[in-house]
Amino acid sequence: MTGTSAPLLPSPTEPRRLLGAWARRPPRSHRHTGEALIGAVEAAGLRGRGGAGFPTARKLRTVAAGRDPVVVANGCEGERLSGKDRVLLCAAPQLVIEGIELAAGAVGAREAAICVHPGGPQASSLGAALAARPAGGVRIDLVEVPARYVASEESALVNLINTGKALPTAKPPRPFERGVRGRPTLVDNVETLAHIALIARYGAGWYRGCGTAESPGTALVTLGGALARPGVYEVPFGLTLGQVFDAAGGPREPVQAILTGGYAGTWLPAATAFGLRLGYPEFAAANAALGVGTLTPLPARGCGLTETAQILHYLATESAGQCGPCMFGLPAIAEDFGELVAGGPPARAAAKRLRNRLPVISRRGACGHPDGAVRLANSALRVFEADLAAHVAGRPCRGAGRLLLPARAEGVR
Repeated sequence: MTGTSAPLLPSPTEPRRLLGAWARRPPRSHRHTGEALIGAVEAAGLRGRGGAGFPTARKLRTVAAGRDPVVVANGCEGERLSGKDRVLLCAAPQLVIEGIELAAGAVGAREAAICVHPGGPQASSLGAALAARPAGGVRIDLVEVPARYVASEESALVNLINTGKALPTAKPPRPFERGVRGRPTLVDNVETLAHIALIARYGAGWYRGCGTAESPGTALVTLGGALARPGVYEVPFGLTLGQVFDAAGGPREPVQAILTGGYAGTWLPAATAFGLRLGYPEFAAANAALGVGTLTPLPARGCGLTETAQILHYLATESAGQCGPCMFGLPAIAEDFGELVAGGPPARAAAKRLRNRLPVISRRGACGHPDGAVRLANSALRVFEADLAAHVAGRPCRGAGRLLLPARAEGVR
């Protein structure tokens, strides 16, 4: 089953939550609202689904302590390999809106915004759902965001609302300290807010009835690459990646590595990745990025160095151009990877330059954009070490120069 409108939960004992019967039931009442909701979210162990996996209750509590806060829902989905937010916003916009209203009530906000790229079906779906809202309550504006990679970064969204420019800003301060019009701002991914709505309806115990103790609940994941049925699926935490891939029909050909977390993520060798459990501590122990939940297997006939070079070139072109690491560092490492792909003596020199450049770029940008590129590059050098040696020796692997990974999320309309 592809995830165009109904992600699959590969567990016969647990119905789909975000896009299934649990979400469709009209909320007769909420078990938790206001300050009590923050406690319920904390007890549920909910983490943000926008990439960082930050504990949601901690962010809620920090913003609630501020004065006249604002809530911003991030549905931009700047990661090209991800389609989960689009699917969620098209299938259950009312659940996201419910989560926004509840989060606003918990932190004491009177204003909120939902940020999406213009022109897509998710914008139309949200517009219709907002128009159908009863009068009164928190004000929710629909904000259109340019379709650029860094435009969906949280400080870029705040900057867009404040100035009309969707560019990341230096930190500190972070949005929860000083965001929209200088007020403390809760910026949460739309999937996170949908989970908040379900926790408010059914409680923390219900939420923890799925997943693991350290990674409770379910997550929307975007599966692509060498899989039989790519798309967006809802899966419980705790499954191995092999079990997650089985939900999408399994690999349609031999796989050599998995790209986890999208373009700013990490490569993992298939030999270990298939047994890795989906969960925050498990991914951290494997030095892997879960990010926004994209899992993309690379066929054995492909070249991981070629794929990485293409991704790094894209990340370099998507830079905001505001700081040295992005303006100069990203184009340089993209060029180095291009020389690795070509092979021979230039590849040897490029490999040496990369070993020197990557540590200098990391953690020096105005936002996390260069850090993601460095993480991807380091993991490629590690996972594709044998291919790198062959390229340097002038014997590029058979997949060199041929791109096999999808350019965008597959199986998602």
